[in-house]
Amino acid sequence: MLKTILSAHIVPAVRHSIGTLKQQGKLHSVPRYIHTRTKPSISPPPKLRSSTTDHNASISPFGWGLLIIPATTFGLGCWQVYRKQWKEGLINELERKIHMQPVPIPDDLSLLNEMEYQTVTVRGQFLHDQEFHLGPRACIQHGDSHTAGGLFSQKEASIGFLVITPFKLEGRDDKILINRGWVPKRYLDPETRREGQVTGTVELQGVVRLPENRPQFTPKQRGAIFMYRDVEKMAALSGAEPYYLDATVSSTVPLGPVGGQTRVTLRNEHLSYIATWFSLSGFTTWLWFRQVVRGKSF
Repeated sequence: MLKTILSAHIVPAVRHSIGTLKQQGKLHSVPRYIHTRTKPSISPPPKLRSSTTDHNASISPFGWGLLIIPATTFGLGCWQVYRKQWKEGLINELERKIHMQPVPIPDDLSLLNEMEYQTVTVRGQFLHDQEFHLGPRACIQHGDSHTAGGLFSQKEASIGFLVITPFKLEGRDDKILINRGWVPKRYLDPETRREGQVTGTVELQGVVRLPENRPQFTPKQRGAIFMYRDVEKMAALSGAEPYYLDATVSSTVPLGPVGGQTRVTLRNEHLSYIATWFSLSGFTTWLWFRQVVRGKSF
């Protein structure tokens, strides 16, 4: 009975009084505190980076062995620097020799072995019945020599042969070989250029050339046509001494071979090789450091 009276009259009255006080600001809410038993928060210790020495110590012997790739390419780049300097010196030496004043051919023909690319003066007669042909070759044109020769058009300049003729030196029993010059393929037969077969005693200048080694995969000599400058074989077939001259362009006669067929330029591509090898060395060094030292992969 008492419980019913409290619930019906007293409790609502108390709640009404508390609400009135809150509206008038005379009663402030008291914050609640919840006490829980928790362990204190402890931050984990910072991670320590391994030193470079410790990391290098973990590189396997195979990893160190991979350094041979950038080291080798760097060495090849240095070697190409040396080769470039050597080639440029050789080109300058050839240019110097080719522009030297002509000298008479020495009495001792063996001295010609030390005179390559030097110009000598000879006097004697051509033995046209023993001529050889070397080719196929493209014509090296100097000035307007093709007009002086009168043998070919501009289209024919890429297909032809060199005419190699034994030459009897005046006043001595020696015979040497002289490259008279270039003729197009349609004038390979001497009968088609009889007007250009110089007879009698002539004087001309020639550039000393040494024998040429047989290039790889080059066929052997067939008949009177040679694929490379095989001086020994030419001399043996004609009974001449194994010495060879390239007649200068001044020897060109109408309807005769075009002289001046000495090629003095040498390939010098070492600068591109230098750039290639040093670039490979730098790239492989970076790749080694990234994958072996840093442990990163692509």
